[in-house]
Amino acid sequence: MKLRKERILGIDPGTNILGFGIIELDGFTPKVLDCNVIYLKDYEDQQTKLKEIFLQIQDIVETYQTGILSVELPFYGKNPQSMLKLGRSQGVAIAAGIVMGMDIFEFSAKKIKKSVTGNGNASKEQVAQMICKILNYPLESKYFDATDALATAYCYSIHAGSPSAQSGSKTSSWKAFLKENPQKLAKP
Repeated sequence: MKLRKERILGIDPGTNILGFGIIELDGFTPKVLDCNVIYLKDYEDQQTKLKEIFLQIQDIVETYQTGILSVELPFYGKNPQSMLKLGRSQGVAIAAGIVMGMDIFEFSAKKIKKSVTGNGNASKEQVAQMICKILNYPLESKYFDATDALATAYCYSIHAGSPSAQSGSKTSSWKAFLKENPQKLAKP
């Protein structure tokens, strides 16, 4: 399977609802290929939810042949347990992307919001309305997780050529990090 670097899978991590959005770049014009959620509330235990995330991300990559994975970083809120669960979900999504051979990029919620709305403190509703307007995509999903994921993919698309995306910053690819730090790669 040949992954396509012009196709970006955005992920808004979650262990009850995980949002995903896929855009394709035609030159510099992004086109939405899909925007939806993986609904995980029906699974009883965390291990099953994480396994399902891993498998479904791989299915999405196989279906759309996405070459880039853009993931929202979990942020610390009032509940540390929520952050840990989000971090697990994010880690499993990243692991699925690595197994599939994708380039992985991570962005903070503030950076994603600022990229879409110009305001790093924008509400989920504002992000959803603006990303749908920017991408000429109807707001069909009842879940903001899906539009947040679309915004995450879009954030990568506008920062891909920036120096921070090419350097060793938080938005650098895992592949580049491993190339620069081969000693960090675990050997079987």
